[in-house]
Amino acid sequence: MPPINIIRYSLIFLLLAGLKVAPVTAQTQATPQISSIVQLQIQDAIGPATSDYIERSMDKAVESGAKAVLILLDTPGGLDTSMRQIIKKIIASPIPVITYVSPGGARAASAGTYLLYASHVAAMTPGTNLGAATPVQLIPAGNPDEPSGDELDKAKPSGDKSKGETVKNPMMQKALNDAVAYIRSLAEMRGRNADWAERAVRDAASLSAEQALKLKVIDIVAIDRTDLLKQLDNRVIPVLGQNLTLQTKDAEIRLIEPDWRSELLAVITNPNIAYILLLAGIYGLIFEFSNPGSIIPGTIGGICLLLALFAFQVLPVNYAGMALILLGIALMIAEAFVPSIGILGFGGLTAFVIGSVILMDTDAPGFGINIALIGAFALSSAAFLIIALGLLLKARHKSVVTGSEELSGSIGIALDDFSGTGLVRVHSEIWRARTRESLHKNQKIQVNNRDGLILEVSSIPNQENLHV
Repeated sequence: MPPINIIRYSLIFLLLAGLKVAPVTAQTQATPQISSIVQLQIQDAIGPATSDYIERSMDKAVESGAKAVLILLDTPGGLDTSMRQIIKKIIASPIPVITYVSPGGARAASAGTYLLYASHVAAMTPGTNLGAATPVQLIPAGNPDEPSGDELDKAKPSGDKSKGETVKNPMMQKALNDAVAYIRSLAEMRGRNADWAERAVRDAASLSAEQALKLKVIDIVAIDRTDLLKQLDNRVIPVLGQNLTLQTKDAEIRLIEPDWRSELLAVITNPNIAYILLLAGIYGLIFEFSNPGSIIPGTIGGICLLLALFAFQVLPVNYAGMALILLGIALMIAEAFVPSIGILGFGGLTAFVIGSVILMDTDAPGFGINIALIGAFALSSAAFLIIALGLLLKARHKSVVTGSEELSGSIGIALDDFSGTGLVRVHSEIWRARTRESLHKNQKIQVNNRDGLILEVSSIPNQENLHV
Protein backbone atom coordinates (compact mmCIF):
# COMPACT_ATOMS: atom_id res chain seq x y z
CA MET A 1 0.00 0.00 0.00
CA PRO A 2 1.43 3.44 -0.89
CA PRO A 3 2.69 5.55 2.03
CA ILE A 4 0.22 8.35 1.16
CA ASN A 5 -2.76 6.02 1.57
CA ILE A 6 -1.40 4.73 4.88
CA ILE A 7 -1.13 8.27 6.21
CA ARG A 8 -4.63 9.09 4.90
CA TYR A 9 -6.27 6.07 6.58
CA SER A 10 -4.38 6.72 9.80
CA LEU A 11 -5.71 10.28 9.96
CA ILE A 12 -9.29 9.09 9.31
CA PHE A 13 -8.96 6.45 12.07
CA LEU A 14 -7.64 8.98 14.58
CA LEU A 15 -10.43 11.41 13.69
CA LEU A 16 -13.15 8.79 14.23
CA ALA A 17 -11.57 7.66 17.49
CA GLY A 18 -11.50 11.26 18.69
CA LEU A 19 -15.22 11.71 17.94
CA LYS A 20 -16.06 8.65 20.02
CA VAL A 21 -13.77 9.47 22.93
CA ALA A 22 -14.46 13.21 23.21
CA PRO A 23 -18.09 13.01 24.51
CA VAL A 24 -17.09 10.40 27.09
CA THR A 25 -14.19 12.53 28.26
CA ALA A 26 -16.42 15.64 28.51
CA GLN A 27 -19.05 13.69 30.43
CA THR A 28 -16.59 12.26 32.90
CA GLN A 29 -15.05 15.67 33.57
CA ALA A 30 -18.39 17.53 34.00
CA THR A 31 -19.03 19.09 37.41
CA PRO A 32 -21.66 17.10 39.37
CA GLN A 33 -25.00 18.95 39.53
CA ILE A 34 -25.95 20.03 43.06
CA SER A 35 -29.42 18.77 44.04
CA SER A 36 -31.96 21.39 45.10
CA ILE A 37 -34.91 21.33 47.50
CA VAL A 38 -37.79 23.78 47.19
CA GLN A 39 -39.02 25.16 50.51
CA LEU A 40 -42.63 26.31 51.00
CA GLN A 41 -44.37 27.70 54.09
CA ILE A 42 -47.82 27.33 55.62
CA GLN A 43 -48.08 29.63 58.64
CA ASP A 44 -51.78 30.30 58.94
CA ALA A 45 -55.20 28.70 58.52
CA ILE A 46 -55.40 26.56 55.39
CA GLY A 47 -57.74 28.06 52.81
CA PRO A 48 -58.15 28.62 49.06
CA ALA A 49 -55.10 30.90 48.89
CA THR A 50 -52.95 28.29 50.66
CA SER A 51 -53.96 25.48 48.31
CA ASP A 52 -53.37 27.71 45.26
CA TYR A 53 -49.89 28.66 46.53
CA ILE A 54 -48.88 25.06 47.36
CA GLU A 55 -50.18 23.55 44.11
CA ARG A 56 -48.56 26.11 41.81
CA SER A 57 -45.29 26.08 43.78
CA MET A 58 -45.06 22.29 43.61
CA ASP A 59 -45.53 22.47 39.84
CA LYS A 60 -42.66 24.98 39.66
CA ALA A 61 -40.51 22.69 41.81
CA VAL A 62 -41.04 19.74 39.47
CA GLU A 63 -40.43 21.86 36.35
CA SER A 64 -37.17 23.24 37.79
CA GLY A 65 -35.83 19.75 38.50
CA ALA A 66 -35.91 19.96 42.29
CA LYS A 67 -35.28 16.69 44.12
CA ALA A 68 -37.82 17.29 46.91
CA VAL A 69 -40.29 19.78 48.36
CA LEU A 70 -39.98 20.88 51.99
CA ILE A 71 -43.10 22.39 53.60
CA LEU A 72 -42.62 24.25 56.89
CA LEU A 73 -45.96 23.85 58.67
CA ASP A 74 -47.60 25.84 61.48
CA THR A 75 -51.40 25.85 61.26
CA PRO A 76 -54.45 25.69 63.52
CA GLY A 77 -56.38 23.90 60.77
CA GLY A 78 -58.51 25.14 57.92
CA LEU A 79 -61.05 24.26 55.27
CA ASP A 80 -61.62 20.62 54.36
CA THR A 81 -61.83 21.34 50.61
CA SER A 82 -58.51 23.24 50.55
CA MET A 83 -56.82 20.56 52.66
CA ARG A 84 -57.94 17.79 50.29
CA GLN A 85 -56.69 19.71 47.25
CA ILE A 86 -53.22 19.96 48.81
CA ILE A 87 -53.25 16.26 49.79
CA LYS A 88 -54.18 15.23 46.23
CA LYS A 89 -51.22 17.24 44.96
CA ILE A 90 -48.87 15.62 47.49
CA ILE A 91 -50.02 12.09 46.65
CA ALA A 92 -49.59 12.71 42.91
CA SER A 93 -46.19 14.39 43.31
CA PRO A 94 -43.34 12.73 41.35
CA ILE A 95 -40.82 14.00 43.93
CA PRO A 96 -40.85 13.48 47.73
CA VAL A 97 -42.76 15.97 49.87
CA ILE A 98 -41.32 16.55 53.34
CA THR A 99 -43.62 18.27 55.83
CA TYR A 100 -41.79 19.74 58.83
CA VAL A 101 -43.69 21.24 61.79
CA SER A 102 -41.46 24.15 62.72
CA PRO A 103 -40.35 26.28 64.55
CA GLY A 104 -40.63 25.30 68.21
CA GLY A 105 -44.10 26.11 69.53
CA ALA A 106 -45.74 25.49 66.14
CA ARG A 107 -48.59 23.02 65.66
CA ALA A 108 -50.14 20.85 63.01
CA ALA A 109 -53.69 20.82 64.33
CA SER A 110 -56.79 19.56 62.54
CA ALA A 111 -56.10 19.83 58.78
CA GLY A 112 -52.37 20.02 59.51
CA THR A 113 -52.48 16.46 60.91
CA TYR A 114 -53.91 15.18 57.62
CA LEU A 115 -51.11 16.93 55.71
CA LEU A 116 -48.48 15.29 57.91
CA TYR A 117 -49.98 11.85 57.34
CA ALA A 118 -50.17 12.44 53.57
CA SER A 119 -46.54 13.55 53.18
CA HIS A 120 -43.78 11.17 52.13
CA VAL A 121 -41.75 12.28 55.17
CA ALA A 122 -43.33 13.69 58.36
CA ALA A 123 -41.02 15.59 60.70
CA MET A 124 -41.43 17.80 63.77
CA THR A 125 -39.37 20.13 65.90
CA PRO A 126 -39.20 19.51 69.68
CA GLY A 127 -41.83 21.61 71.41
CA THR A 128 -44.44 21.20 68.67
CA ASN A 129 -47.63 19.16 68.60
CA LEU A 130 -50.16 17.62 66.21
CA GLY A 131 -53.66 16.18 66.43
CA ALA A 132 -57.17 17.38 67.37
CA ALA A 133 -58.32 16.41 63.87
CA THR A 134 -62.04 16.06 64.61
CA PRO A 135 -64.09 17.97 62.01
CA VAL A 136 -65.25 21.06 63.90
CA GLN A 137 -68.82 20.83 62.57
CA LEU A 138 -69.26 17.65 64.61
CA ILE A 139 -68.97 19.51 67.93
CA PRO A 140 -71.10 22.69 67.83
CA ALA A 141 -69.79 25.26 70.26
CA GLY A 142 -71.93 25.82 73.33
CA ASN A 143 -74.27 22.85 72.69
CA PRO A 144 -74.44 20.86 75.92
CA ASP A 145 -76.20 17.96 74.22
CA GLU A 146 -73.16 17.15 72.08
CA PRO A 147 -70.13 15.58 73.81
CA SER A 148 -66.66 17.02 73.39
CA GLY A 149 -63.68 15.00 72.21
CA ASP A 150 -62.60 13.88 75.70
CA GLU A 151 -66.19 13.18 76.73
CA LEU A 152 -66.57 10.71 73.88
CA ASP A 153 -64.18 8.30 75.65
CA LYS A 154 -65.81 8.81 79.04
CA ALA A 155 -69.29 8.18 77.63
CA LYS A 156 -68.31 4.74 76.29
CA PRO A 157 -68.99 1.72 78.52
CA SER A 158 -65.87 0.01 79.86
CA GLY A 159 -64.68 -2.74 77.56
CA ASP A 160 -66.62 -1.37 74.62
CA LYS A 161 -64.18 -1.05 71.71
CA SER A 162 -66.71 0.34 69.25
CA LYS A 163 -66.07 3.77 67.85
CA GLY A 164 -68.34 6.75 67.55
CA GLU A 165 -71.48 5.26 69.10
CA THR A 166 -72.05 8.41 71.15
CA VAL A 167 -72.55 10.53 68.04
CA LYS A 168 -76.32 10.44 67.71
CA ASN A 169 -76.87 12.61 64.66
CA PRO A 170 -76.71 10.41 61.51
CA MET A 171 -75.21 13.22 59.42
CA MET A 172 -72.55 13.85 62.03
CA GLN A 173 -71.82 10.12 62.22
CA LYS A 174 -71.50 10.00 58.44
CA ALA A 175 -69.05 12.91 58.37
CA LEU A 176 -67.05 11.42 61.24
CA ASN A 177 -66.74 8.03 59.57
CA ASP A 178 -65.66 9.69 56.33
CA ALA A 179 -62.93 11.64 58.12
CA VAL A 180 -61.75 8.48 59.94
CA ALA A 181 -61.59 6.45 56.72
CA TYR A 182 -59.71 9.25 54.98
CA ILE A 183 -56.97 9.64 57.58
CA ARG A 184 -56.62 5.85 58.02
CA SER A 185 -56.10 5.47 54.27
CA LEU A 186 -53.34 8.10 54.41
CA ALA A 187 -51.71 6.38 57.39
CA GLU A 188 -51.77 2.96 55.72
CA MET A 189 -50.39 4.40 52.49
CA ARG A 190 -47.38 5.91 54.32
CA GLY A 191 -46.94 3.07 56.84
CA ARG A 192 -47.78 5.21 59.89
CA ASN A 193 -49.87 4.59 63.01
CA ALA A 194 -53.43 4.29 61.71
CA ASP A 195 -55.00 3.56 65.12
CA TRP A 196 -53.75 6.79 66.63
CA ALA A 197 -54.85 8.65 63.49
CA GLU A 198 -58.38 7.40 64.15
CA ARG A 199 -58.16 8.57 67.76
CA ALA A 200 -57.08 12.01 66.56
CA VAL A 201 -60.32 12.24 64.58
CA ARG A 202 -62.78 10.52 66.93
CA ASP A 203 -61.41 11.73 70.27
CA ALA A 204 -59.55 14.92 69.21
CA ALA A 205 -56.35 13.39 70.62
CA SER A 206 -53.06 15.31 70.41
CA LEU A 207 -49.39 14.34 70.67
CA SER A 208 -46.08 16.07 71.28
CA ALA A 209 -43.24 15.60 68.80
CA GLU A 210 -41.42 13.02 70.97
CA GLN A 211 -44.57 10.99 71.59
CA ALA A 212 -45.45 11.12 67.90
CA LEU A 213 -42.06 9.67 66.98
CA LYS A 214 -42.38 6.95 69.62
CA LEU A 215 -45.84 5.93 68.35
CA LYS A 216 -44.64 5.99 64.70
CA VAL A 217 -46.97 8.81 63.80
CA ILE A 218 -44.07 10.78 62.30
CA ASP A 219 -40.69 9.76 60.89
CA ILE A 220 -38.20 12.31 62.26
CA VAL A 221 -37.72 14.71 65.16
CA ALA A 222 -35.18 17.36 64.15
CA ILE A 223 -34.04 20.38 66.13
CA ASP A 224 -33.70 22.54 63.01
CA ARG A 225 -33.61 22.38 59.22
CA THR A 226 -29.91 21.47 59.12
CA ASP A 227 -30.52 18.53 61.43
CA LEU A 228 -33.52 17.49 59.32
CA LEU A 229 -31.48 17.46 56.09
CA LYS A 230 -28.72 15.52 57.81
CA GLN A 231 -31.16 12.81 58.93
CA LEU A 232 -32.80 12.69 55.49
CA ASP A 233 -29.52 12.12 53.61
CA ASN A 234 -29.46 8.75 51.79
CA ARG A 235 -32.96 7.91 53.03
CA VAL A 236 -34.95 5.77 50.56
CA ILE A 237 -38.45 7.18 49.92
CA PRO A 238 -41.17 5.32 47.97
CA VAL A 239 -42.72 7.75 45.47
CA LEU A 240 -45.40 6.60 43.00
CA GLY A 241 -44.23 2.98 43.17
CA GLN A 242 -40.50 3.78 42.84
CA ASN A 243 -37.83 4.01 45.55
CA LEU A 244 -35.96 7.31 45.42
CA THR A 245 -32.82 8.01 47.46
CA LEU A 246 -32.63 11.51 48.91
CA GLN A 247 -29.30 13.32 48.62
CA THR A 248 -29.72 16.20 51.04
CA LYS A 249 -26.23 16.65 52.51
CA ASP A 250 -25.18 19.50 50.21
CA ALA A 251 -28.62 20.29 48.80
CA GLU A 252 -29.42 23.85 47.81
CA ILE A 253 -32.57 25.21 49.52
CA ARG A 254 -34.69 27.46 47.27
CA LEU A 255 -37.50 29.35 49.00
CA ILE A 256 -40.65 30.02 46.97
CA GLU A 257 -42.80 32.66 48.64
CA PRO A 258 -46.42 33.49 47.75
CA ASP A 259 -46.57 35.73 44.67
CA TRP A 260 -48.94 38.64 44.08
CA ARG A 261 -51.70 36.30 42.89
CA SER A 262 -51.58 34.24 46.08
CA GLU A 263 -51.38 37.38 48.20
CA LEU A 264 -54.41 38.90 46.44
CA LEU A 265 -56.34 35.66 46.80
CA ALA A 266 -55.44 35.53 50.49
CA VAL A 267 -56.79 39.04 50.99
CA ILE A 268 -60.10 38.74 49.16
CA THR A 269 -60.84 35.24 50.51
CA ASN A 270 -60.51 36.52 54.07
CA PRO A 271 -64.15 36.26 55.24
CA ASN A 272 -64.07 39.73 56.82
CA ILE A 273 -62.71 41.33 53.63
CA ALA A 274 -65.17 39.40 51.44
CA TYR A 275 -68.01 40.56 53.71
CA ILE A 276 -66.90 44.20 53.43
CA LEU A 277 -66.60 43.91 49.64
CA LEU A 278 -70.11 42.45 49.42
CA LEU A 279 -71.71 45.29 51.40
CA ALA A 280 -69.63 47.98 49.66
CA GLY A 281 -70.78 46.59 46.32
CA ILE A 282 -74.44 46.53 47.33
CA TYR A 283 -74.36 50.04 48.81
CA GLY A 284 -72.54 51.42 45.79
CA LEU A 285 -75.18 50.07 43.42
CA ILE A 286 -78.02 51.31 45.66
CA PHE A 287 -76.54 54.82 45.66
CA GLU A 288 -76.05 54.68 41.88
CA PHE A 289 -79.65 53.60 41.26
CA SER A 290 -81.04 56.25 43.62
CA ASN A 291 -78.90 58.96 41.97
CA PRO A 292 -78.41 57.93 38.31
CA GLY A 293 -75.38 59.43 36.65
CA SER A 294 -73.12 59.45 39.72
CA ILE A 295 -70.92 56.87 37.90
CA ILE A 296 -68.25 56.54 40.63
CA PRO A 297 -70.41 54.72 43.24
CA GLY A 298 -71.76 52.35 40.59
CA THR A 299 -68.31 51.59 39.17
CA ILE A 300 -66.69 50.95 42.55
CA GLY A 301 -69.73 49.04 43.75
CA GLY A 302 -69.73 46.77 40.70
CA ILE A 303 -66.01 45.94 41.11
CA CYS A 304 -66.42 45.24 44.84
CA LEU A 305 -69.45 43.03 44.24
CA LEU A 306 -67.67 40.95 41.58
CA LEU A 307 -64.65 40.46 43.87
CA ALA A 308 -66.95 39.42 46.71
CA LEU A 309 -68.78 36.91 44.52
CA PHE A 310 -65.45 35.43 43.42
CA ALA A 311 -64.39 35.08 47.06
CA PHE A 312 -67.69 33.45 48.05
CA GLN A 313 -67.29 31.00 45.18
CA VAL A 314 -64.29 29.39 46.93
CA LEU A 315 -65.47 29.95 50.53
CA PRO A 316 -68.01 27.77 52.37
CA VAL A 317 -70.94 30.19 52.18
CA ASN A 318 -74.36 29.59 53.71
CA TYR A 319 -76.77 30.90 51.06
CA ALA A 320 -79.54 31.24 53.64
CA GLY A 321 -77.31 33.78 55.37
CA MET A 322 -76.77 35.60 52.08
CA ALA A 323 -80.53 35.70 51.47
CA LEU A 324 -81.16 37.10 54.98
CA ILE A 325 -78.60 39.87 54.40
CA LEU A 326 -80.27 40.88 51.14
CA LEU A 327 -83.71 40.69 52.77
CA GLY A 328 -82.53 42.85 55.65
CA ILE A 329 -81.19 45.51 53.28
CA ALA A 330 -84.43 45.45 51.27
CA LEU A 331 -86.52 45.91 54.43
CA MET A 332 -84.40 48.84 55.62
CA ILE A 333 -84.79 50.47 52.20
CA ALA A 334 -88.54 49.88 52.40
CA GLU A 335 -88.56 51.70 55.75
CA ALA A 336 -87.22 54.78 53.98
CA PHE A 337 -89.97 54.61 51.32
CA VAL A 338 -92.87 53.53 53.51
CA PRO A 339 -92.54 54.70 57.12
CA SER A 340 -93.85 51.89 59.34
CA ILE A 341 -93.05 53.26 62.80
CA GLY A 342 -89.79 51.32 62.66
CA ILE A 343 -91.24 47.84 62.12
CA LEU A 344 -89.67 47.31 58.70
CA GLY A 345 -86.42 48.89 59.82
CA PHE A 346 -86.13 46.75 62.97
CA GLY A 347 -87.03 43.60 61.02
CA GLY A 348 -84.47 44.44 58.37
CA LEU A 349 -81.78 45.08 60.97
CA THR A 350 -82.53 41.75 62.68
CA ALA A 351 -82.42 39.81 59.40
CA PHE A 352 -79.18 41.56 58.45
CA VAL A 353 -77.43 40.60 61.72
CA ILE A 354 -78.63 36.97 61.69
CA GLY A 355 -77.63 36.55 58.04
CA SER A 356 -74.18 37.99 58.72
CA VAL A 357 -73.59 35.66 61.68
CA ILE A 358 -74.50 32.49 59.75
CA LEU A 359 -72.99 33.60 56.41
CA MET A 360 -69.85 31.44 56.75
CA ASP A 361 -70.90 27.78 56.80
CA THR A 362 -67.88 26.58 58.80
CA ASP A 363 -66.37 26.78 62.25
CA ALA A 364 -62.83 26.32 60.95
CA PRO A 365 -60.34 28.65 62.69
CA GLY A 366 -59.70 31.85 60.77
CA PHE A 367 -62.84 31.60 58.64
CA GLY A 368 -65.44 33.40 60.73
CA ILE A 369 -66.72 36.97 60.46
CA ASN A 370 -65.82 39.23 63.37
CA ILE A 371 -68.86 40.03 65.52
CA ALA A 372 -67.69 43.61 66.07
CA LEU A 373 -67.52 44.09 62.29
CA ILE A 374 -71.07 42.76 61.92
CA GLY A 375 -72.34 45.15 64.60
CA ALA A 376 -70.61 48.14 63.05
CA PHE A 377 -72.02 47.40 59.59
CA ALA A 378 -75.49 46.70 60.98
CA LEU A 379 -75.70 50.08 62.70
CA SER A 380 -74.13 51.99 59.81
CA SER A 381 -76.44 50.22 57.35
CA ALA A 382 -79.49 51.20 59.38
CA ALA A 383 -78.29 54.79 59.57
CA PHE A 384 -77.47 54.98 55.86
CA LEU A 385 -80.48 53.15 54.43
CA ILE A 386 -83.18 54.44 56.76
CA ILE A 387 -82.01 57.96 57.66
CA ALA A 388 -79.79 59.08 54.78
CA LEU A 389 -81.84 57.46 52.03
CA GLY A 390 -85.03 58.84 53.60
CA LEU A 391 -83.62 62.37 53.55
CA LEU A 392 -82.59 61.96 49.91
CA LEU A 393 -86.09 60.85 48.96
CA LYS A 394 -87.67 63.80 50.77
CA ALA A 395 -85.27 66.20 49.05
CA ARG A 396 -86.37 64.88 45.65
CA HIS A 397 -89.99 65.93 46.37
CA LYS A 398 -89.12 69.53 47.27
CA SER A 399 -89.78 72.31 44.79
CA VAL A 400 -87.00 73.32 42.41
CA VAL A 401 -85.02 76.35 43.64
CA THR A 402 -82.43 76.76 40.86
CA GLY A 403 -82.19 76.58 37.09
CA SER A 404 -84.63 77.41 34.28
CA GLU A 405 -87.31 75.20 35.82
CA GLU A 406 -87.37 77.41 38.90
CA LEU A 407 -88.11 80.54 36.79
CA SER A 408 -91.36 79.11 35.47
CA GLY A 409 -94.20 80.65 37.50
CA SER A 410 -92.00 83.29 39.14
CA ILE A 411 -93.40 86.79 39.72
CA GLY A 412 -91.66 89.97 38.55
CA ILE A 413 -92.36 93.58 37.44
CA ALA A 414 -92.11 95.38 34.11
CA LEU A 415 -89.44 98.10 34.08
CA ASP A 416 -90.99 100.09 31.19
CA ASP A 417 -94.14 100.33 29.18
CA PHE A 418 -93.77 97.93 26.28
CA SER A 419 -95.53 95.46 24.02
CA GLY A 420 -93.65 92.73 22.26
CA THR A 421 -90.17 92.94 23.82
CA GLY A 422 -88.97 94.82 26.90
CA LEU A 423 -87.17 94.59 30.22
CA VAL A 424 -88.47 92.98 33.42
CA ARG A 425 -87.02 92.36 36.88
CA VAL A 426 -87.35 88.80 38.29
CA HIS A 427 -85.61 87.70 41.53
CA SER A 428 -83.63 90.98 41.57
CA GLU A 429 -82.28 90.18 38.08
CA ILE A 430 -83.03 92.16 34.91
CA TRP A 431 -84.16 90.00 31.98
CA ARG A 432 -85.26 90.72 28.44
CA ALA A 433 -88.88 89.60 28.15
CA ARG A 434 -91.31 88.88 25.34
CA THR A 435 -95.12 89.24 25.63
CA ARG A 436 -98.19 89.16 23.41
CA GLU A 437 -99.93 91.99 25.31
CA SER A 438 -99.19 95.53 26.41
CA LEU A 439 -97.51 95.95 29.79
CA HIS A 440 -97.07 99.07 31.90
CA LYS A 441 -94.20 100.18 34.05
CA ASN A 442 -94.18 98.55 37.51
CA GLN A 443 -96.92 96.16 36.43
CA LYS A 444 -96.50 92.71 37.97
CA ILE A 445 -95.91 89.91 35.52
CA GLN A 446 -95.59 86.12 35.63
CA VAL A 447 -92.89 84.07 33.86
CA ASN A 448 -94.39 81.34 31.66
CA ASN A 449 -91.28 79.99 29.93
CA ARG A 450 -87.68 80.74 29.03
CA ASP A 451 -86.23 80.77 25.51
CA GLY A 452 -82.48 81.10 25.90
CA LEU A 453 -81.95 84.46 27.61
CA ILE A 454 -85.45 85.74 26.85
CA LEU A 455 -88.38 85.19 29.19
CA GLU A 456 -91.91 84.71 27.96
CA VAL A 457 -94.16 86.62 30.35
CA SER A 458 -97.79 87.63 30.77
CA SER A 459 -99.73 90.00 32.99
CA ILE A 460 -101.43 88.84 36.18
CA PRO A 461 -105.19 89.47 36.28
CA ASN A 462 -105.45 89.77 40.07
CA GLN A 463 -102.39 91.54 41.35
CA GLU A 464 -103.51 92.02 44.94
CA ASN A 465 -101.53 90.24 47.67
CA LEU A 466 -98.77 89.33 45.22
CA HIS A 467 -95.15 89.97 46.27
CA VAL A 468 -92.21 90.11 43.98
